[in-house]
Amino acid sequence: MKSHAVVFTGPNQVAYQEINSPEPGPEDVVVELHHSWISNGTEGSFLRGERLSGDVAWQPGDPAPFPMVAGYQKVGRITHVGAAAPGFAIGDWVFASMSRVEGMFDNQFAGHVSPSVCDHRAVQRLPAGANPLAFSGLVLTQVGFNCGSRSPVAAGQVAVVMGDGLVGQWSGQTLAARGAKVVLVGRHEDRLARFRRFGSVVRAGADYGVPAVQALGLGPVNFLIETVGDVNVLHRYLPLMARNSHMVIAGFYKPSGDVNLQAALQTFRNYEISFDLASGATRERLDETLRWIADGRLDPLCCLSHRFPVEQAADAWRLIETKREPVLGVVLDWPASRRA
Repeated sequence: MKSHAVVFTGPNQVAYQEINSPEPGPEDVVVELHHSWISNGTEGSFLRGERLSGDVAWQPGDPAPFPMVAGYQKVGRITHVGAAAPGFAIGDWVFASMSRVEGMFDNQFAGHVSPSVCDHRAVQRLPAGANPLAFSGLVLTQVGFNCGSRSPVAAGQVAVVMGDGLVGQWSGQTLAARGAKVVLVGRHEDRLARFRRFGSVVRAGADYGVPAVQALGLGPVNFLIETVGDVNVLHRYLPLMARNSHMVIAGFYKPSGDVNLQAALQTFRNYEISFDLASGATRERLDETLRWIADGRLDPLCCLSHRFPVEQAADAWRLIETKREPVLGVVLDWPASRRA
């Protein structure tokens, strides 16, 4: 079956081109895309050749992970339902994550491709009357929801979220909805401005924003969410942490040599810190995140800064990589969405 896809053909090379998708099987549905949301961080590291798969870093001697169809989140309408794909009908608005393709480095996990051949278990129906665009980044929104819901929260407890990207934004929104006093720490004034209605914001420099967070006078930090992949954040904020507090780690860490885990953890043990390592998606969390979006507890669209026709995907990536203007959430609009 012929499809069109956003293909990473080599390091920092992006093309919108025709590809082959497998013929759908009995457990598959076919989805014509309307919108797909770029995951700037994860897809960017794939584009640079830094990953082999979701949480597996490329290392010398590994094959080059190209060509590949990156991405993992999109919305559209079903155009075909397999005989063993219950619960769906042609015309349904759905969210889909992974699709299968042919001729790529990884043929099992593809995002920005239409028509998409998807196992029906990786597809979710959207609420009737909902704006499909709000759900087009559901997997990444779910990562933020995961980070923000890992730990028990009492009203008024203090949470610091390091990183003003999409995961940081949605982590902070989740914690604020659960009653925490949230401080978002980041380096981009435009991104911080998007969060102000959910909590406090701090501009970080070489000091990681620690003095500015202290100056807010909110009290000990009960939750630290680390989304930027910098282990120094954990050490810098440790003196501000309450005893029996929680650290959630969602950053992607490149290989950096051997680590003496026992020695590294001893300092945190003295504070009785609990760690959560957040990664990936589960159907249960995706379902719950979808409900939070539908009832307004999470607002993905406040993080949307740019939309591009999918044929201009290379331009979208040049913007993301060069940051020639403020950029946060980027959605690719597929031809069907422009006909609607």
